[in-house]
Amino acid sequence: MIEVERVDYIAVPTQDVERAKRFYGETLGLPHEKDTPVGAEYRAGQVTVGIVKSADVGLEFAPNPAGFALRVPDVHAACEELAGAGVELTEVYDTGVCRLAFFSDPDGNRLVLHRRYAP
Repeated sequence: MIEVERVDYIAVPTQDVERAKRFYGETLGLPHEKDTPVGAEYRAGQVTVGIVKSADVGLEFAPNPAGFALRVPDVHAACEELAGAGVELTEVYDTGVCRLAFFSDPDGNRLVLHRRYAP
């Protein structure tokens, strides 16, 4: 068994690095960490979101349908802000434990706005 301390980064495939940089940096407002030879890196809390041009690392592009969740203070407010920037989102779902809404980046990678409110 290995000891995992935390998740350091997640890789997000793209076909267009500049378009992905505009989405993650400008639309979502994630802080830019650095550009890389195959894309760019953005900070999402304690995790680095690594934008990777699939073709540059020898992979066929395929969007991630499972995606990852971004914890936000208020899901409804975050949805309104993103909708105002032209992002299409699902309705806000309340599971009895958390609120969440789904959306996709320009490459079709799934993302979730999420806030757990129950212990």
